[in-house]
Amino acid sequence: MSTNRLSQKELNRALLERQMLLERSGLNPLDAIERLAGLQSQAPMPPYYALWSRLRDFKPEQLSELLLGRQVARIALMRSTIHLVSAHDCLLFRPVLQPVLERSLMGTYKRDLSGVDLELLLAEARTRLAEQPQTFEELGKHLLAKWPASSVNALSGAVRCLIPLVQLPPRGVWGQSGGAIHAPVDEWLGRPLVQADEQDLLELARRYLRVFGPASAKDMGVWSGLTKLGTVFARLRPELRAYRDEAGQELFDLADMPLPPGDAPAPARFLSEFDNMLLSFHDRSRIMAPEYKPLVFTINGIIKSTFLVDGFVQGLWNIETSKKSAVLRLRPFRSLAVRDRESLEEEGLRLLTFAEPGLDHSIVWEPAIGS
Repeated sequence: MSTNRLSQKELNRALLERQMLLERSGLNPLDAIERLAGLQSQAPMPPYYALWSRLRDFKPEQLSELLLGRQVARIALMRSTIHLVSAHDCLLFRPVLQPVLERSLMGTYKRDLSGVDLELLLAEARTRLAEQPQTFEELGKHLLAKWPASSVNALSGAVRCLIPLVQLPPRGVWGQSGGAIHAPVDEWLGRPLVQADEQDLLELARRYLRVFGPASAKDMGVWSGLTKLGTVFARLRPELRAYRDEAGQELFDLADMPLPPGDAPAPARFLSEFDNMLLSFHDRSRIMAPEYKPLVFTINGIIKSTFLVDGFVQGLWNIETSKKSAVLRLRPFRSLAVRDRESLEEEGLRLLTFAEPGLDHSIVWEPAIGS
């Protein structure tokens, strides 16, 4: 391993190790969620697949029980998107990330909220939510009766961004369905949020580096949505180790974090939709070639499920089910070696056993996109 300059493969292996993708971890799901600083949960089921790829013997009911037991929560956090985090991290992260949500709100609905007294709006919303948890449509329609010059989306969006709200079960519970019904996080967890200070922001930066480092301040900004993070990294510099990537970009890491060699074996792995590994860097080349981004990131904001070969994104996957069977469809971006296809099929059969037990399983290869 080079001393000061890290190759793309060294950065790749560092990321995979910290993401528990070089070797599955024996951590329990709650500790794993905290280790990962949360899981993107814009859709309800991806966190289950994310944990399955990272943990030994993970069962869906383990995560469902955490959600029903209020040990984890689904809440708007990084990038103003829904994440699944531990109750502890929910209370830590949301105050630090509050400026991200406020900026998102003003960027989207400033004009619609120009005549709205936000203090009165939030007081009315809290009263309504205290009576009964609400969907955003229900809450927005109630508020529109008092602020008819605005819109349902703007009013409910203001509440979403300015009052920390959790999405209640059964949404997010494996095998169940349910709309997004919201309640204030302090009431649901029975613990108050406190105003963030500088130490909380520094701790968030440490947490980011522990799971995504070595990385730059710009990378952390992409992950979190926060701005002006150069000053945060400058404050932390005495406790950090500095590197350069192949392009000369300065990267930072916690001094106690080991770096695996670039030639460490990387087994075939399946990533869920919206996996944070694809959403947490300005330069994603350590995990995905730039030319593949349009194949994975759709114009309507969906991040497709992908698979890794030798640590890098090399194709897409999805599962189609009928009453008796489940088919895993694999679509590579280029022609793959026979040994890589065999490794993906072995891991894919394990994925089918996890996702659709009791059905007949098969794997279908679609034509390579680049063929």
